[in-house]
Amino acid sequence: MMLFKISIKNIKKSFSDYAIYFFTLVLGITIFYLFNSIDSQTALLEMNDSKKAIIKLLLAMLSMISVFVAIILGFLIIYANNFLIKRRKKEFGLYMLLGMGKRDISKILIGETMIIGAVSLIAGLIFGVFGSQLMSILVGKMFEADMSRFTFVFSKAATYKTILYFVFMYILVIIFNTGIISKVKLIDLLNAKKVTEQIKTKNPIISLFVFGISILMLGYAYIQVSLHSFDMQRKDIIIMIVIGCIATFLFYWSLSGFLLQFMKMRKRIYHKNLNMFVMRQLNSQINTNVFSMTVICLLLFITICVLSCGNAMNDAIKKDLRDSAPRDICIIKYFEDDLETMEEDKKEKELDKRTIKEQLLEEGFDSNNFQEDVVEGKVYTTDELTLELSFQKNKEEVKKQFPQLLWDAKEEIISLSDYNQLAASYGEDTLELSEGEFLMVCSFQTMKELREAYLKDTIISIDGKEYKSATSTCKQGYIQMSTSHTNIGVYVLPDSAFHTLENSSLELYSCIFSADYKGETEKEKQEVEKLISKFHGKNIITLTKIKLYETSVGLAAIITFIAIYLGIIFLISGAAVLALKQLSDSADNKERYRMLRKIGAENKMIRKALCQQIGIFFFMPLLLAMIHSIFGIWFSSNFLGGIISSFNLWTVIATTVFLVGIYGIYFLATYLESKRIIGFE
Repeated sequence: MMLFKISIKNIKKSFSDYAIYFFTLVLGITIFYLFNSIDSQTALLEMNDSKKAIIKLLLAMLSMISVFVAIILGFLIIYANNFLIKRRKKEFGLYMLLGMGKRDISKILIGETMIIGAVSLIAGLIFGVFGSQLMSILVGKMFEADMSRFTFVFSKAATYKTILYFVFMYILVIIFNTGIISKVKLIDLLNAKKVTEQIKTKNPIISLFVFGISILMLGYAYIQVSLHSFDMQRKDIIIMIVIGCIATFLFYWSLSGFLLQFMKMRKRIYHKNLNMFVMRQLNSQINTNVFSMTVICLLLFITICVLSCGNAMNDAIKKDLRDSAPRDICIIKYFEDDLETMEEDKKEKELDKRTIKEQLLEEGFDSNNFQEDVVEGKVYTTDELTLELSFQKNKEEVKKQFPQLLWDAKEEIISLSDYNQLAASYGEDTLELSEGEFLMVCSFQTMKELREAYLKDTIISIDGKEYKSATSTCKQGYIQMSTSHTNIGVYVLPDSAFHTLENSSLELYSCIFSADYKGETEKEKQEVEKLISKFHGKNIITLTKIKLYETSVGLAAIITFIAIYLGIIFLISGAAVLALKQLSDSADNKERYRMLRKIGAENKMIRKALCQQIGIFFFMPLLLAMIHSIFGIWFSSNFLGGIISSFNLWTVIATTVFLVGIYGIYFLATYLESKRIIGFE
């Protein structure tokens, strides 16, 4: 009981020392609860089966990621405890002088860990429960769910899971702390304040040489991911990541070796105010924290990329959907060319040639369910025009970017009148063609650029007649709806090319049907949706705006939630480690700041020096991480170009501002606490 009281008094006495540690724990627990309580939050929302399936997938992915998040937070807690123990070694030494055994000291630490853990768990769960109500609204809006049944939700499953994970972490911390105390000696504890870290002075010339090597390595990696992202295979990407990590480590390792010498050469700056003191302190911190700064820089880099790319993908997916699915329904019927010619199959083959309109009518579907502007177009293929023939001039370049492309696949061909009908129904521009010309319609940006490389000089031959490209560029457009810009190319030929098909090499490949439902309300459209879904079969694909939208929104939601979850955890982990390290250094350097006072330095000048030192130490990893992120986001933009058409720059900027804001809060809290530690209340 007495030891427990000592634990409580220690926490009260050192509450400010635990403030950042406690804040990080509460924030981590809150975030953990929020993302693990989504199942309870969405249970009361009215959703259809498709949306529920997406939510189920999201929950499965978040559950797996939560294990990874728990590991990160576990390392963070152990790291923080290690710093707190180092600061209290003299206190533990006094306990031993007073006759207290190591086991009793361990019990005090266990008591403190249990109290801090219990309070942080309770506080984190309280914030998490109330925060989850806002999360429910966010989920409901993202999935456009019916919020009429929305009410206050408390997730028992998320609570049990959070408690289980964090109790396990605290048990590891207790074992870790007990192990440290069992190994220490009394003399080491009493002299802990007198023992200083051995700082090895690096040769400035060697450091400058290593610095140059690190810059060259980073430059090489930046160039590769910027200019050759399309050509990169998985092993190339891994190599660039390894080069980037090694170069980042060498950058910080070499910086402490010549930074001080470089500043000494700038005498007007070096001897101004307390810059001499600041630079020496900063040089010492970088020298002893090379590995930590490297890890934190890489964590921040991942945070910026994950948050920026995740949010940008979310915005782009929704934008692409609005552009690529303008009508209520698009039906594609593929015509089989391998049916048997036996007598009993002739009827089946004949029926297979029905248009979609004819098939819907014959199978009893009421055409009054559609509005009047129903259009239908036919798509053809020919052995005379394959992907290999289209790309014969730049085949090797295309192979590098699309190694899985089937070169014997036939190109799709459509008549000008059929294309213009479909384009007009989608809200796209119609085209004009002269005899002997063709136009290439494409919406997939990467493939568009590859086709345009030789499009001006391309001449195709069908049934002995040659057609040249009417323009040197591809026309933006598509013939069937999708969730994004995925049309890799369709040839548009004059109607005269299709007048005589009996002896033509052109074969009917598919029929595309486009229409809008007559129903105006969501419920009426869902009823038509149920009826039309019956016609989805072996060779018929039905693409509806409702289904495409649900799929895209679900994908966007999964990307967004995972990006926010991982991004915030990486951010608070990196910022917390920096804050704890800086607070530990401030406690160690208390006497140095007192000496500044004694030699006549003004309090205002000392506070400014402290702010500069913490600021540079905090934002040095962030600045390099932001430079890394510029090229990382550029690479992601190119690499994901097949999924989305563009990245929203403002989304990336807004994400970075948010990140700097959270990071700034940790910096401000660290500065204020450091002021208190060195005697500036």
